[in-house]
Amino acid sequence: MRAVDIIAKTRDKIPLTDAELKFFVDGYTRGDIPDYQAAAWCMAVVLNGLTDTEATALTLHMAHSGDTLDLHQIAPFVVDKHSTGGVGDKTTLVVAPLVAATGLPVGKMSGRGLGFSGGTIDKLESFDGFRVSLTTAEFLQMLKEHKIVVSGQSADLAPADGKFYALRDVTATVESLPLIAASIMSKKIASGADAIVLDVKVGKGAFMHTVADAEALAETMVAIGEGVGRRVAAIISDMNQPLGYAVGNALEVKEAIDTLHGGGPADFRDHCLTVAGKMVELGGKAETLDAAKAMLAQLLDDGTAWAKFKEWIIAQGGSEAQLDDPSLLPSAPIIETVAAPRGGYIAGIDAAEVGKTGVAMGGGREKKGDPIDYGVGIVLHAKVGDAVAAGEPLLTLHAHSAESFEMAKTRLLAAVSWSDEPVAAPPHTIKIIG
Repeated sequence: MRAVDIIAKTRDKIPLTDAELKFFVDGYTRGDIPDYQAAAWCMAVVLNGLTDTEATALTLHMAHSGDTLDLHQIAPFVVDKHSTGGVGDKTTLVVAPLVAATGLPVGKMSGRGLGFSGGTIDKLESFDGFRVSLTTAEFLQMLKEHKIVVSGQSADLAPADGKFYALRDVTATVESLPLIAASIMSKKIASGADAIVLDVKVGKGAFMHTVADAEALAETMVAIGEGVGRRVAAIISDMNQPLGYAVGNALEVKEAIDTLHGGGPADFRDHCLTVAGKMVELGGKAETLDAAKAMLAQLLDDGTAWAKFKEWIIAQGGSEAQLDDPSLLPSAPIIETVAAPRGGYIAGIDAAEVGKTGVAMGGGREKKGDPIDYGVGIVLHAKVGDAVAAGEPLLTLHAHSAESFEMAKTRLLAAVSWSDEPVAAPPHTIKIIG
């Protein structure tokens, strides 16, 4: 078997066998197949695609290129979620303890933010002492004792994905639905969950800019997951404006805490209930999504989910003092509110520009390894469809310097579009697949 023949088959739209895909994935992971051949094959996939059967086989071989977790020694059924990334997306901070509070174990490996999309691990590190780097034994013990664990991605899980992604990033081969789907699902399968809910973002602040593309990606991932015996559903949600009001690590933690106390922005609360509800439904704890959401809303409002959140954060080393008094979380030296320059209705808030501004303020990374400022960020006071009078608070900036404040103010005022006529608030959940 030769790599060049496999490249030629994909170039000529001839489906690959399971054995050929295994040969290629294993060979590239070991270093036997060079970057230039892997890049050529990835480009052939970008141009010609893969069948669902090929995509499933590719995902499985990537998932088994390193260690895999068997969570059944801990629990008979474990659920997980994955977001394709968004601005203000602190969903895991609420969803994980909310689902765990039903008795359904949640075992999740999350990533750091890169570009304008924030990362769950960075948000959790806003808590002094929180441990994100867990050994496999520690991961399993947390899941066994507390029914919830969220850690950083292990380098030993799906190493083929790490190699392929780094290559795709520099060879203009990122934008391929089967390659994106295989990348996401290989890590999820290697992590051992029985059911996975995928939160697929669409819009200006997402990788997928059209609903059609988001649906195609969601359907591919659901087909892959179901093809390997997992229960999978995908929620397509709007990311043309930020989720909730807060953008920035510690600010988003505070908003999640508010939501866990029964408050929080309406769009964020509903999104959390939808994602968590689908996890609970797939996990057999409720017969319908509506029933699951009603049960979960009660757990938010009566403090049960908050108690599980505290248990989880403390168990992974996070500060109990900051939990009891969120004002002790990292904060910025300059906190000033920007007034609306005019009256009218909010017609749009460019999520990508808000996210990029947050990164420029120091709240994210331009490249891997950059330090971040956990205290900086943006808090919106209005969302699309809201009526705002001139001079009313539009947004509050948490900045580390006067220069950073002025930069952010200029960029964010330009990111808001206005209308003199009423504007309908956009639906947040667009479609559920699976």
